[in-house]
Amino acid sequence: MSRFDRYMLSQLMMLFGFFSLILVSVYWVNRAVALFDELISDGQSAWVFLEFTALTLPNVIRLVLPVSAFVAAVYVTNRLSSESELVVMQATGFSPMRLARPVLFFGIIVGLMIAVLVHVLVPASRTKLAERKVDIAQNITSKFLDEGAFLHPAKGITFYIREITETGELLDVFLSDARVPGERTNYTAEQAILVKSALGPKLLMFEGLAQTLDQRTSSLATTRFDEYSFDVSSLSAEGSQRRPEPEAVSTIALLTADPALRKAMRAKPGALRYAGHERFAQSLIAVVAALIGFAALLNGGFSRFGLWRQIAGATALLIFVNFLVNGTASLIDQTPRLWPLVYVPSLAGLVIAWVLLVFAGRARRVRHDLVAAVAS
Repeated sequence: MSRFDRYMLSQLMMLFGFFSLILVSVYWVNRAVALFDELISDGQSAWVFLEFTALTLPNVIRLVLPVSAFVAAVYVTNRLSSESELVVMQATGFSPMRLARPVLFFGIIVGLMIAVLVHVLVPASRTKLAERKVDIAQNITSKFLDEGAFLHPAKGITFYIREITETGELLDVFLSDARVPGERTNYTAEQAILVKSALGPKLLMFEGLAQTLDQRTSSLATTRFDEYSFDVSSLSAEGSQRRPEPEAVSTIALLTADPALRKAMRAKPGALRYAGHERFAQSLIAVVAALIGFAALLNGGFSRFGLWRQIAGATALLIFVNFLVNGTASLIDQTPRLWPLVYVPSLAGLVIAWVLLVFAGRARRVRHDLVAAVAS
């Protein structure tokens, strides 16, 4: 790399790191606030909240890096243009294609960062996050142990505890089960405890009454019991049987469209291949974002009034590329066999950047010829 390439690449990386830190912080704080409300209100500890926010960080970084690359490329190009550094380099014979070389290197570096995230870190973090969600869903003790409040740990279930002793004994328990259509069973007990078993947690109630109302016949059956066991592990069965998320699956498994994975995810082979190839396309988007930001501003030349029109144009072009990403995603969702279209937005973005660089080179030659003609 030449000295100019190293200089421009260092500027790009420095600004890229700064903007990435700012954007990740903002995005992560917004996500952390939602997680805090969800977890703390559900009775989880602060350590669980910190663990969940840390596990969401790789995915947040993945979303932010292409935007940071674009902003860094626009900022550095605008500054070099306002300080006439690009004008000087063009006067020494550097073509727009040559000037874009450090930007291309920068985009490739960011693309490699995204590749590590989407192929390694994001699947690992999403897998761990899914496991922790299942663990929390199965640990319903935290949902139950809240005295003096009517709780709804699952659809059709209402639970109330008047008091919880220091030894963990539940006093004056009320449990209403209306999960069976047309039938409601109310359990009341003077005492109860939560116990663990090989089949999951159970609520053991003592000295109570079970009242079953058949709403179709309006009949009421009453049963007194000295001891009754209510299986509460079924309340978290829905959370433990979730389909695996594509983000939590390895890239190789998605590309090969393993039959067992297709059955577990209930997805077609084309949909799995699309999820796998989309990860490669995400890395290319970073290259596209950097090149579009640079090429669009290079067409503005030197101006003391700034390059705001070119900046707006570059932003509009990047939004257009994102529209293509969303459009192809919708099309592939409807027709999974069209998964190769996932690379169309990236290729379109590269073509746009190439056209902008070619146009910048021709405009420069026209200006040079005009200056030469006037001088002669």
